[in-house]
Amino acid sequence: MGQIKKLRKKYETPMHPWQKDRIIEEKEYILNYGFKNKKEIWKEIAKLKKARSQAKRIIANKLSEQAQKEKEQLLSRLIKFGVLTKESTIEDVLGLKATNFFERRLQTVVMRKGLARSAKQARQFIIHGHILIGDQKISSPSFMVSLEDESKLIFNSSSTLSKEDHPERAILTKKDKAILEEIKAKKKESKEEVKKEEVKKEEVKKEEVKKEEVKKEEVKEVKDVKDVKVEEPAKVAEASE
Repeated sequence: MGQIKKLRKKYETPMHPWQKDRIIEEKEYILNYGFKNKKEIWKEIAKLKKARSQAKRIIANKLSEQAQKEKEQLLSRLIKFGVLTKESTIEDVLGLKATNFFERRLQTVVMRKGLARSAKQARQFIIHGHILIGDQKISSPSFMVSLEDESKLIFNSSSTLSKEDHPERAILTKKDKAILEEIKAKKKESKEEVKKEEVKKEEVKKEEVKKEEVKKEEVKEVKDVKDVKVEEPAKVAEASE
């Protein structure tokens, strides 16, 4: 059992860290659903695995009363959160995908309802406390939204985003998106130019340092030559005496 206070992982890491297909799939999930890291993806996948394993146990023991109770509880929970429909059976649980759970996260629901323009923006709104479900502030993007709570999603009345004319709530047209892309491209170009200038400055500094070192070496050589010339006549005078 272990200690009660000890926190346990709610997910399992992949068996192999360098599987190309899985890495590509996870990248797509991050782009489409705005996950902060892969740990969030693995937590949702763990929910899917748990539901599937429970469904398999129920199907294997259909005749027992306990299996019937678990079946009703599992289906009612998945239907409540919109993962399954009312007509779904226990066999449909085995056909579920990770995206079925991704779609019911608060971050995704806020984006799908048009309260945010993108998954990243939806995440920012939630974390900063701009989103309410009824009267309750939810600051967790991974919060599972039930069908009942979905209709209660609103902006916080104390937030400036509650105003419809707020610039962050404006729906972008194709022209607006093109303008934003141009601005981003210009910013990238300016950053690259700044980097190039910094590299040039560093190269100039290095050259100056090298020149100074060469000058110092030349001065040392000249001094050494003079010292040698002064020492030679002195030796000759000593020898003649």
